[in-house]
Amino acid sequence: MASVEDKESNDQLSFQVGSLRMKNPVMLASGVIGSTFGLLPRIAEAGAGAMVTKSISLEPRSGYKNPTIVEVECGYINAVGLSNPGVEGFKEEIMALTAKPIPVIVSLFGSKPNDFETLISKLESPLIDAYEINLSCPHVEKVGLEIGQDPVMVSAIVRSAKNCSSKPVFVKVSPNLANLVDVSLAAESGGADGITAINTVKAMTIDIETCRPVLSNRFGGLSGPAVKPIAVKCVYDIYSKVNIPIIGCGGISDWADAVEFILAGASAIQIGSAVGNKGLDVFGDVVRGIQKYMFSHGFLKIGDMVGQAHSS
Repeated sequence: MASVEDKESNDQLSFQVGSLRMKNPVMLASGVIGSTFGLLPRIAEAGAGAMVTKSISLEPRSGYKNPTIVEVECGYINAVGLSNPGVEGFKEEIMALTAKPIPVIVSLFGSKPNDFETLISKLESPLIDAYEINLSCPHVEKVGLEIGQDPVMVSAIVRSAKNCSSKPVFVKVSPNLANLVDVSLAAESGGADGITAINTVKAMTIDIETCRPVLSNRFGGLSGPAVKPIAVKCVYDIYSKVNIPIIGCGGISDWADAVEFILAGASAIQIGSAVGNKGLDVFGDVVRGIQKYMFSHGFLKIGDMVGQAHSS
């Protein structure tokens, strides 16, 4: 049985949107772990409050040929190409789950509203707690960023997704947009339950010996510490205009980074690249660091911190 201290801690750190309730606001970001769930118990044990799956499409995708990821001084550039087993293959994986220690949020991508209706209708199950609509991948044509820059299309996609499910729907937006706030407002008007900000930043690196781009796709998306200031600014801007929760993502490596996002306006955060550098223990370290910060600064619950940078 949990102690009183444990219960208070859970209440202080919990994050809830609709039917989705998390014991803490720290999630595994999409794309870090594949479409299988063998690591789910370890992710939960490490301290994550939820996990977001790899992005799933209607049909299987093999993605781009290698090399698809390169480490640079300030993080990683990847152009995997949204490889995934397709909705039917993914459905087999999730239906095989025998235990689900933390909520599972499924990331989806497509090219038109009907794609998302079909995806959700095929996936709806008690094993899925929420959906994240990926409208921000910077390196795959006709999906992601190409449709995510059109506020009308974004609103239509969200409405289609919400018509198929009562579960929370988050929209993952791109920093590569001049109209980022308008797109976020369009997602909100379509019925989105939250905004995930941000996805990767367009980037590339060139091998000076071969005189050619390193990645097979030539360019990809930059993640890691270099994008954190960009992501914090995006969260700050979106928070000033929307009235739905924001999930901050981009370059979070430790608890101080997470706190910065929360002060900017994020109600929860996602960790991606840092898992590759620090391992799964990063989740517990971040959760404990947030809790210590709250205690030392007199915040009784996580919601008291959200957006505090706007009041100074």
